Amino acid sequence: MTQTAQLATRSGIVLAIRPVTEADEPALTAFFDKVSDEDRRFRFLVAGEHVSHEQLEPLITADHFRSESFLAYDQATGELIASALLACDGKLDTAEVAVSIRNDYRGKGVGWTLLEFLSAQAEHRGVRRVIAIESRENHAAIELEREKGFTPEPFDGDPTMVVLSKTFR
Repeated sequence: MTQTAQLATRSGIVLAIRPVTEADEPALTAFFDKVSDEDRRFRFLVAGEHVSHEQLEPLITADHFRSESFLAYDQATGELIASALLACDGKLDTAEVAVSIRNDYRGKGVGWTLLEFLSAQAEHRGVRRVIAIESRENHAAIELEREKGFTPEPFDGDPTMVVLSKTFR
């Protein structure tokens, strides 16, 4: 996907979604400064006031097939409001998804819309199973993923984490 997709959330926000480029690193840095400390910890699995270049590297250097990082803008304001990642394994059997949303856009259907978008991107690539790895403390994400048909299962070796998965075929 090289073009911008436009999708409406259930609250009527129109998202303009496009792949990240390396030139987007400053915008991503500023975006993650507007994500809550807790959400930043859930996304990167470490606490920190700011994201580092090393944490952003996988988001800005996607190969555009096995891995793709997307930015979502509020079309009405042009503001960056969410980041979404799709990372497929080498066999394109399983893909991991991750979504971060700016605090002032939470609860407006952005997560639902981006999770559907990422699932469709994975299915288009022929992926059989999509997973999200979550901290058991991330109740909002776990609830959202369950509502979208994901099934929880234990995360091997770490009882503080949970894997939520959805199979396509």
